[in-house]
Amino acid sequence: MLYFFEDFVLDPDRRELRRRDGGIVSLQPQVFDLLEYLIRQRDRVVTRDDLIATIWGGRIVSESALTTRINAVRSAIGDSGGQQRLIRTLPRKGVRFVGAVRQDQRCAQESNGAQAAAASDSIPSERLVGVKPLHSAAGADPDSPSKPAPSDKPSIAVLPFQNMSGDPEQDYFADGMVDEIITGLSRIKWLSVTSRNSTFIYKNKPVSMGEIADRFSVRYVLEGGVRKSGNRVRIIAQLIDTETDTHLWAEQYDRVLKDVFALQDDITMCVIGAIEPSLRRAETDRIRRQRPNNLNAYDLVLRSLPFVFTKTPKDAAIAIPMLENAVKLQPDYGAAHAFLGWCLHHRFARGGLREEDRIAATQHAHLAIAHGSDDATALAVAAHVIAYDEHDTTTALKLFDRALELSNSNVFALTLSALALAWMGKSELAIERAEQAVRLSPFDSYNYRSHHAMAIAYFSRQQYRDAVDAARSAIDYNPSSSVARAVLAAALLRAGHTAEAKAAVQDALESEPTFTIRAFRRLVGLEPAVIGPFSEAWREAGLPE
Repeated sequence: MLYFFEDFVLDPDRRELRRRDGGIVSLQPQVFDLLEYLIRQRDRVVTRDDLIATIWGGRIVSESALTTRINAVRSAIGDSGGQQRLIRTLPRKGVRFVGAVRQDQRCAQESNGAQAAAASDSIPSERLVGVKPLHSAAGADPDSPSKPAPSDKPSIAVLPFQNMSGDPEQDYFADGMVDEIITGLSRIKWLSVTSRNSTFIYKNKPVSMGEIADRFSVRYVLEGGVRKSGNRVRIIAQLIDTETDTHLWAEQYDRVLKDVFALQDDITMCVIGAIEPSLRRAETDRIRRQRPNNLNAYDLVLRSLPFVFTKTPKDAAIAIPMLENAVKLQPDYGAAHAFLGWCLHHRFARGGLREEDRIAATQHAHLAIAHGSDDATALAVAAHVIAYDEHDTTTALKLFDRALELSNSNVFALTLSALALAWMGKSELAIERAEQAVRLSPFDSYNYRSHHAMAIAYFSRQQYRDAVDAARSAIDYNPSSSVARAVLAAALLRAGHTAEAKAAVQDALESEPTFTIRAFRRLVGLEPAVIGPFSEAWREAGLPE
């Protein structure tokens, strides 16, 4: 279901707010939830209690937090508290979405096609030939390679990007773009990528998604187009699930062409940064639909991921047996060792500080390094564990750098290194990597750590208002994070909001009743000059010593 109002399209399935001209409006997850809820309930006044129950899950929140989120929604859709053109506040009653809304059952595919077709004045609008036009009844090419055996890993084919410039001499640019993307995707170790020589037999030929899936035994296809006009270039890309023939992701990039190779690097990083989390979500959803019989190591890792990322001992207890079975089935599975070490780290940190958990976490981190030396994700997660459970920051930083050399758009390497760097006092680099992670994949829920890292770094730089905003963004992504709430408390206190700081401390203790300053210093004591000011603020705000 799509919701059209004024110049916007709300797509709940894709969790996107798009302008009619195709641009995507970046929204924090909680702000998106609030907008969607108001639109769905637009036939009535939504009370404060309704919002708390639905958006905040019944947790106590301040009036200022409610007002901040409603204002964020208004700002995103061009409204304001003064105008109240779309969202109206009724004193002592609640709020209501009063704008005219048209519902449409059309699939998100059509909306994304329109998005890909959006144009600027200097580059003419044109729907990407790759959804309907490419889905033709073309027969198999007699020169095509034989069908490869299906792989347990997810697989993707990158089709030649279309040169939409009308100038055959520009083919080199489109082909070079695809070469860079294939190279970048091949660095994702859990993904099987069809070679360039195989997919380029379809250059300038119509082909259906079914034929591609059957020919190369792939679950996903990336296709796109390139248009150059003067010194400007537009690249359009879209990711398709061949099993369901649905779009998982689509985006367009408009750039000024100065350095061809620098531009290709920039676009490749953006595409890979968006594709990796999209595929991760799609694969996790696919595995959930399967019966849990005779699962292989890869399936077990995928099933564990929703429990790995929450950081809670309760969910770690669910994930650990799956990951232990995965490494039994495949002892050299670097990523499985990395995630197992991560879960043991969470159980150590928030489940009693048991020394056996810390030792086991570091053991699996080192096994991840030994077996995943070419896996950016495994190296980044292992570096995180080594930084906090061994306090070996020198090794951790080298591992983070190695991970980013392998894949400079890897969200784990960017966000986890940003977090470690922030606690180490390297604020500038921490903010740079966190902002890059958010820019590459703004809708990835894992970016809670990016905002968390920025909050720590801004606090260290005494930019307390920025720290408050970043901490609130982190909480929006992960409401259960006691540490993010504690960081918010420190930032609020130093920004002069003592009452709100004390309330944030209570929220942190409600999320983790055993949270103490001393225990946290033991866990995250990477740099005394960084943790010291936090400790002082926490004492003043009432956090237990």
